[in-house]
Formats: sequence, C-alpha cells, structure tokens
Amino acid sequence: MLRCSPRWAEKKYGPGVTDTEIKLGQTMPYSGPASGLSLVGRIQSAYFKLINAQGGVNGRKINFVSLDDGFSPPKTVEQTRSLVEGEEVLAIFSSMGSAPNVSVSKYLNNMHVPQLMALAGTPKMIDPVNLPWTTTFYSTLSLEAKEFAAYLLETKPNAKIGIIYQNDESGKTYLEGMKARLGSKAASMVVKEVAFDLTYPTIDSQILLLQAAGVDTVFFATVAPKFGAQGIRKIAELG
Repeated sequence: MLRCSPRWAEKKYGPGVTDTEIKLGQTMPYSGPASGLSLVGRIQSAYFKLINAQGGVNGRKINFVSLDDGFSPPKTVEQTRSLVEGEEVLAIFSSMGSAPNVSVSKYLNNMHVPQLMALAGTPKMIDPVNLPWTTTFYSTLSLEAKEFAAYLLETKPNAKIGIIYQNDESGKTYLEGMKARLGSKAASMVVKEVAFDLTYPTIDSQILLLQAAGVDTVFFATVAPKFGAQGIRKIAELG
C-alpha cells in the first residue's frame, strides 16, 4: 500500500525563500564619513516597499534587510555574516563600496551566497573564475578614470594635474586608471598626488598642497560626495 504524507509534497527552497517571501540582505554606510552614500540604500528600500505594495514578485514579498557597516570592511564582514548565518538571506544585494565588498567576496562565494549588483568599482570584483557568485552594478572606476584621462589628453594635453585620492581601494583604483591612460605623459602631466582618509574632517589642506605645486587641473579620485563638494568649494575660494 502506498502511503503519502503532506510533508512529502512540501516545496524545498534554499535559505531566504518561501512560498510568500524572498529575503535579501545588504550593508550600507548609514553612519560615518561616507553616510551620504546611504541614500542609495534608502531609495532601494523604498522601491522594494513599492513592489511589495503592488503584490510583490510572483506573489512573494521582498524582505529587504539593510544593515549599517559605516563603510568599514571589518564591520561589513560582521554584518554580512549576520545576514547570511543569522537572517539566512537568499543573497546580498547591492552593498556599497569597493573595500567593503572585497572584504566579503570570498566568504560569500565560499558559502555559495550570491553577491548581486555590488556597488564596487574595483576590478578585483570582476573575477568569474574565482568569484562566480559575484556580479557588479557598474563599470570599474579604473575605466572611468581612463575616460577622464582620454578627455584631458584631447582637450588639455598640457594640463598640470593634481590628483587628490581617497586612501582606500576606490581611490587607488581611480588613481591607477588615470595614470595608466595618460601613459608616458603621466610623469610630466601629474604634478602632485595627495591622499586623504574618510575620517578627515576636510580636505582643505590637501587642496592647498595642490595649489602650491602649481596645479591647474584637479582630479578628485573619491566616491564620497562630501569631499568632492568640499574640494570644489575650496578651489572657488582660492580663485
């Protein structure tokens, strides 16, 4: 006699998925010096609420858990582990920053947890052999910097360039991309390079160093809106 149990008919899903829910995780800098970037996470949360209000995705509501990592890789690791091992999310979606995303990429791939549309511009994240569970959202910062360099070579080939760069994965990627595209002209065109940390209150002193070096063109190698705005304002004050 064939005996059937209701549990045999239950659908089997992986972590983060039920018949009624899809659970996604994310880390964002809701606090700290890069908190201006957290607007992205707030917009994404609002969009998912809109989707849920319209019935969700094929009947499933999106449970979006977005945690604060302060743009600090150690905190990103801690919060991502909490999302994967505690919240048991299906995937990490669109977390912010090159260094934060790099810090968890190997862990997520080893755990076979998708790292989807990572907001990271470092080429290190584009590695389908070693990071097959990782995808990024936009082109690399090095490619972006190369386009800026190409523009300068075409429109201002005698520019005296000062580069002020964020002293982390993002800033250094920008810096390397710019100098790579300038090629043999980098030595003569790049007059001064100065770094800053996200913990700095301002970059006024860095702008003054560029001015003293005779710079007439400034490349802001940063993803933090705060410092770009500060730099533009200081340059205007200095005329």
